[in-house]
Amino acid sequence: MDDYLDDLGEEMDKPVKHLRSDLAKKRTGRASLAVLDDIRIDYYGAPTALQGVATLTVPEARMIIVKPWDPTMLPAIEKAISQSNIGITPNNDGKIIRLAFPELTGDRRKSMVREVEQSGEKAKVSIRGIRRDYNDLLKGAQKDGDISEDDLKRGLDIVQKATDSHCSKVDDVVKAKAKEILEV
Repeated sequence: MDDYLDDLGEEMDKPVKHLRSDLAKKRTGRASLAVLDDIRIDYYGAPTALQGVATLTVPEARMIIVKPWDPTMLPAIEKAISQSNIGITPNNDGKIIRLAFPELTGDRRKSMVREVEQSGEKAKVSIRGIRRDYNDLLKGAQKDGDISEDDLKRGLDIVQKATDSHCSKVDDVVKAKAKEILEV
């Protein structure tokens, strides 16, 4: 039976990890370098991550400074940030780019919390889908005579406990992000 359940934890960790990385990119009114992770710059013909062409710093709670290593890249970086969907307008002073994060309104905060909760629910649905797949696998193995009925019951209990544990992790991640968003 252990052969069937070897990858269960890893499979259920994937939606939790995906949720964490997704939520790290959500803007919360506080500067976070994670919002710039998906931005790519055309650097001599190759799409390069912003971190690969500039130094990124957070000098204060609501500002990111982007200082390109090559000053000729400044317009390309500014254009890429403007075209991204992070909702921040870059301020270029000829040497660096400043990204000032405006404070979120109360309505926008509530809206973002709803989005975070929806993302959490999607992760839970994914975890439940994995539970269904493993339950079907175990029932099929029992039907084929590979495992006994007691092993099937024990296996289904293990799958359910793993599902509950991972759904609890999702709830914790969502609560932490919602608290971060609602914090003024």
